[in-house]
Amino acid sequence: MAYQKLKPRLSPVFPARIGGSVMVQFHIQPDSDIPASTQLFNQIRFAIASRQFPPGHRLPSTRALAMQTGLHRNTISKVYRQLEEIGLVDAQAGSGIYVRAQGHEGGAKLRSPILEKYPQAYKIVQQSLDELLKQGCSLNQARELFLAEIDWRLRSSARVIVTAPTQDIGVGELMTLELEQALGIPVQLVPLEQLSKTLDQTHSATVVTSRYFIGEAEKIAASKSVRIIPIDIYDYAQEIEIVKKLPKDSCLGIVSLSAGILRAAEVITYSLRGDDLLVVTAQPTDASKLSAVVRSARIIICDQASYAAVKTAIASARDDLIRPPQVHCCSNYIGTESISLLKRELGLV
Repeated sequence: MAYQKLKPRLSPVFPARIGGSVMVQFHIQPDSDIPASTQLFNQIRFAIASRQFPPGHRLPSTRALAMQTGLHRNTISKVYRQLEEIGLVDAQAGSGIYVRAQGHEGGAKLRSPILEKYPQAYKIVQQSLDELLKQGCSLNQARELFLAEIDWRLRSSARVIVTAPTQDIGVGELMTLELEQALGIPVQLVPLEQLSKTLDQTHSATVVTSRYFIGEAEKIAASKSVRIIPIDIYDYAQEIEIVKKLPKDSCLGIVSLSAGILRAAEVITYSLRGDDLLVVTAQPTDASKLSAVVRSARIIICDQASYAAVKTAIASARDDLIRPPQVHCCSNYIGTESISLLKRELGLV
């Protein structure tokens, strides 16, 4: 009778998933003399011991497991605490419960400060290496693959090329100026139309361009030994607020190295204010248009590369101005987060 009493009955099967495929099935017998928490504890412990839940694997959340098994979340939390107490899992605040690496699996992590600093990155490396081994690679072959990719990226980082179409080479000049200041390395500007020829003469490089031109650049670089990295532009939130708050019938001046930016700025301003504002634009190299902007605009928005020319034009026309225009200089063209990501890609941090 005792055997019959403890014998598992047919019950719903609740699968836990790893990487989209069913790996573990949890069977909870609510009528058994064995507490539900003990049943779940032993099943998860077995999944860890049999590497169905490998080191670094994130266990299901208490909510997800409660939905799967019908158990109360407090019961599941109790099971997870028990697993943590016996050293099988680690709880990471705000992230979840992870299978703890043991023995040789955790040795390198404990010895290396960089692995302590980037625990999630360490898990990605582990998972990638496991996947390579499953595909038949030896450890030496996997090492060669990792090193080859790293070496190629380092070589590519030695030469950075900015590209933009000739018709809007001004935006390329803006990107080049900002990248040289931010990265502290020489950056070469190459018109998009000459990019293929330039890449034929180099063994490796990193090509950087705005997302506006990324499609064309990728087509050119598809068969070359280069990386293409798109950059995100600054969102101009502060400048948009200035445009929104300008009094009706004001004259807004916009000055930029880039003809494309000027065209886009006119369209965006019109979409915000319609005919409420008069918009006048100029490139800093066009003295006559720049003078007209200075003499008519209530406020001038310009990029950093144009700021000196705008101030010079205002100083030259000061005797003819009843009230000099206010000048707002945009902080940058490339988004700050994009700069940070680019530094990491180039190995500069």
